[in-house]
Formats: sequence, C-alpha cells, structure tokens
Amino acid sequence: MVEKKGFSELKEKVINTELCSRCGACVLVCPYPGVLDYYSSTPRLIGKCVDCGICLRVCPRYNDMVNELEESVFGRTRRPEEKYGIYKQVIVAKSLDDETLKKCQDGGAVTSLLVSALEIGDIDGAIVSGLIPSKPWFPVPRLVTTREDIISSAGTRYAFSPNILALKEAVGMSLKNVAFVGTPCQIQAIRQIQQVPLRKYGDIVKFTIGLFCTESFTYEGLMLKEIQGNLGIDLNEIKSINIKGKLIITTKDGNQYKLSLKEVKKYTEMKCSNCMDFSAELADISVGGVGLDGYTLTVLRTNLGVSILKDAVKRSMIETESTDNFQSAMNLLIKLSETKRKAN
Repeated sequence: MVEKKGFSELKEKVINTELCSRCGACVLVCPYPGVLDYYSSTPRLIGKCVDCGICLRVCPRYNDMVNELEESVFGRTRRPEEKYGIYKQVIVAKSLDDETLKKCQDGGAVTSLLVSALEIGDIDGAIVSGLIPSKPWFPVPRLVTTREDIISSAGTRYAFSPNILALKEAVGMSLKNVAFVGTPCQIQAIRQIQQVPLRKYGDIVKFTIGLFCTESFTYEGLMLKEIQGNLGIDLNEIKSINIKGKLIITTKDGNQYKLSLKEVKKYTEMKCSNCMDFSAELADISVGGVGLDGYTLTVLRTNLGVSILKDAVKRSMIETESTDNFQSAMNLLIKLSETKRKAN
C-alpha cells in the first residue's frame, strides 16, 4: 500500500526547513475549500487535510523535477554549455510606446509583449504583480485585462508577490487564455501544475514570461526598516526602484538615493538561498535588465515565445537589436546564472 501524504509532509519537509518559495501553488490547487490559506506570506493549514498529495506534486521545492520539466517544455534537457538554460534566440528589446516607457523598469519589453498579445486576441488577461494604495510598494498578485491596467502595473518590486494565487480569479472569470509573469520559482510551479496535469489552472496559461531574479527582499526589512526608517523616505513618494550595481531609489521629485547591495543583502528572503535558477529557465520568454539602461535582455526559449515577440515587432510595439553590442549584459547573464547554480 502506498502511503498517502498531504500538507503535513509539505510543512515538515519544505516549510519548516525554510525551503518554501512561498509561490502559493499549494494553496491554489488544493481541491478542498477551506483547507489551505496563504496567511502572512506562508501557506497554512486551516482545515482538515485529506492527504490527497496534490500540493506535493506542484511544489517546486519538494521534488527536483527540473529535468522532467525541461523534457516536457523543450523536448530535451539542458546541456552543460547552455549556461542560462535552453533557448532559441537572445535579443535586446525596447518598447516603442511612450506611455510604457514612462512607467517601465528598463526597456518595457514585458509590458508591450502583454499589450500586443492582448490586442491581437492571443490572451484575454495577464497575471502580474501590482501595488495597493493602502500599503505603498507592497506587491500583490494582480489579474489585468486591459491595456491601461497592464501599463499601470509596469515596473519591478523587490519584495515577493505570490502571483500564482491570481489564477483562481482568472478561472472564476472564465478566462480562457492568460499570460503569466513571475519569478523563476513561480514559473517552475506553473510548469508542475501543467505537468500533473491540473487542467483547470494549467490549460489557461497561454504563455509564461520569467523574470531574471537573484533574490527578493523582505518588505519589512528593505522597505520599512531601511528605506523608510534609515533613509527617511516616504514610501508614497517613491517613483521607482532599480538595481544597477546598487539599489537605486528615485523619488517623485527627481532625487536619487543609492544603497550598496551589501547593505541590503541582510534583507534577502531566506527562501532565495535555495534557488538555482537565475534566468527563469522554464519560461517561454525570460527577461531582465542585467546592467542595461533603457533596454531589456530577452531570452526566447520556445517557439511560442519567438512567435509572441515577432507579433509585437510586426505591430511596431517593440524594437529589437542583436546582443553583439551588449556583451557586458550577456557576460552578466552568464555570471549570475553560474553563481546561482554553484551557490546551491
């Protein structure tokens, strides 16, 4: 007889050992209402678990399924020389939309890819992170279904948002095709949901965009203690936050404040120390700034990802360049990818 395992196993092996990525996949897929909840950034048991084991099958930290998922997504596993994962093409991209460029983090490629896909009917919504007025710069999952909402969600937040939880809203709205934007651990969880398969959630994800991610920081540490407390910056007055060798905070009045990465390292989420994936290697498209100013380094990993990008270029929403003149960004992509693997 096979031993039935449920959330207690996940709690013992993943949550209590601080392996949990806090992606929220276990909470999303639990088929029994009122059993799991996402409370204070942690999955928690609030009802009686029947040990169905579904939460274990979608958890990106319970089993090492990377090779199996690569076979499923790409038809093969990564070769040792593929330092930042399997891909079709790497380019540098930039949005051609003025409104997007005023709001975006780097080149605005993600925003324009989503808007393009929405406008041509490839998707009827996208799952991203957003902000709420009641808690400035605290990221929350957000389902967006209009061009305006996509653009308003542009930019990077350096605290973690469990975007996967917004899939429940998408299902509740009977959306058929959504894009999913998230960190590497979230992309892996999406792929595991599709692998099971849990079609209710997996089938509506049309394509995935993964964000390059070295680490995320605690909101309480970085935003409240360091930026608001030590620097004395009103969080409501922050225009943007970026990392370009340093953490750069730009306020609405145009002032800039810089923190060394060494200073903010102490606020790193514990979960990030267990991650081996810098560049979201299981996504259809992976993106990041990696030292670029006004551009997005874009890794097209699947034929679908190539097609999504080509559509946006054809509609004059994005311009692209070869990486030939951006070798420093490519070197940084390789370096950070290797560092992530070696650290774990």
